[in-house]
Order: sequence, then C-alpha cells, then structure tokens
Amino acid sequence: MTITLTSLLLRFTGRSSSSSLRIRTYMASTDASPQPTPERTEELREALTDIRQRVAAAASSPSHTPTLVAVSKYKPASDILACYKHSQLDFGENYLQELVDKASLLPREIRWHFIGTLQSNKAKALASIPNLYCVQTLASTKAASALNKAIPAERTSPLHVLLQVNTSQEDNKSGLPPLSPNIDVASSELSQLASYILKECPKLRLEGLMTIGSLEQSLSASETEKNADFERLRETREVLKEYLVKEHASAFWGHEVTGELVLSMGMSSDFEAALRAESDIVRVGAGVFGLRPEKVL
Repeated sequence: MTITLTSLLLRFTGRSSSSSLRIRTYMASTDASPQPTPERTEELREALTDIRQRVAAAASSPSHTPTLVAVSKYKPASDILACYKHSQLDFGENYLQELVDKASLLPREIRWHFIGTLQSNKAKALASIPNLYCVQTLASTKAASALNKAIPAERTSPLHVLLQVNTSQEDNKSGLPPLSPNIDVASSELSQLASYILKECPKLRLEGLMTIGSLEQSLSASETEKNADFERLRETREVLKEYLVKEHASAFWGHEVTGELVLSMGMSSDFEAALRAESDIVRVGAGVFGLRPEKVL
C-alpha cells in the first residue's frame, strides 16, 4: 500500500525521483483509534525510561528540570500514544502535514513542537492546530508575521516561539547568525527579529533560541570537552538578553516562570553534552522510538 500511495503521489504532483527520497512511511493517516500493541508499548516504555534517566543524570544542576521533546517524525500515531500513556506530553514533528494528521488523532493534552522549516504560506495550517505549543524554527519577520496573523481568535494563550540560530554556520542549515559581544547587536538579524516579534506579534511569545549543531562537532567532542556550537548558543543568549533588557524592558519574553531565554539544543547523539551546557530543551527521536524507516522510492 505504501508503494502504491507513493507512486500516485509522485505521478499527480509531478515530482522527480530525486524528490521522492523525502517521502517516508508513517502510519498515522486513517486509523481513528491508533492503539499500540502491548509489545511495542513495553518497548517504548523501556526506551523512554532510559532516556529520562539519562536526561536527569546529565542535567546541569539538580534543580534544573529540562524538557524532553520526543521527536516522532515518520513514526505512527500509536507510538506517540504509547509514550503519552507513560506521561510524555511534548512531541516534535518536522513536517506540517504529518503533524496535522497526527494532531487530529491524538489527545489534546499533547504539546506539539514544530521543528521543521517554517514556510510563511504554511503558517495558517500550522496555527490551526489547537494544541500547537511551540514553533522552534522561526528565522524571519515574514514567517513571524504570517504566524501571528494566522493564530485563531479562540486561542487564549500566545504561541511559544524559538528563534533558530545557525551556530555551526553551515550552508545547508537554516537559522540566523549567532551573536557575540564585539558586534553591533542592534543591527544583527537576530536582535531585529526579536524586536519585531515583541513589537508587532502580540500572539507570539518569544521564549528563547534553538540550534541544530554540527554532527561532526557532536561526535568529535569528548565527554569533558565543551561543544563549540552549544557554547556559541549560550553566548548568543547572553548577548541577546542584555539587548532585550535594555531595549525592551517592559516587554514580556522568555520562560513564563523564570523570565529567562530558554535554549533548545541537543538531539539523540549529543543531548547529554547539551544538557551539561545548560540546555533547557532536548529533542530526542531515535533514542525513544528507534531508527526511522528506510526511504521509500
């Protein structure tokens, strides 16, 4: 069935075979009651317990309670439901349609985090998800404006947003350049986007910063060595915080309780290093759900 659907999609969208590499399998489309099997439920419970223990052990201080976002892209809704039944509330998705499909099937108590590339023309569909909790990949005033305008009137609380920073400065990664104390912060893209959100987007809550660090940096850094990408995001936070305190003293930004800009950094391969660098949010996929399906041609 998967091959047939993929073939039809390619035929009617006119996509090339190279584009088809992005089409993956996930089983969240039509099952109105996506119940996991007992065996899969137990498997996910064990994996989730292990990741939670590792998160707690790596946290920068005993009083620091990081948020674990279970990245569920390409995984069936039944997997998410199994984790939800073990008190996991935060889930991350990279692709809009997959998020829309899964959100329609699963409990409203789930907090969805969008962690894919945000296109302004998709903002309305994204904002229509009632329990969308956070967009972690905001990187332009155009996208911020579209998202703010698309927030439904019935939504009672602002949508949390994180600004994506390209700390590794790799060409194939999205995000804005990081900040350092020796630059003109006021003219930087990051500070200008932050200011725009605070002035022009009342339906968005600027909560912090997000980065996808270099895989090479993560794999090469030892357990005691500091990850340069994570340190760069920490420095960016401090520089941006100083700017916001000075220029937007009366605005509301940062974590709703602490008022601090939060950091989202660290994935399955490096979340423990990120937590030692004071990350507030880690995004773990394979560590919880196992390896993703093979690409479908």
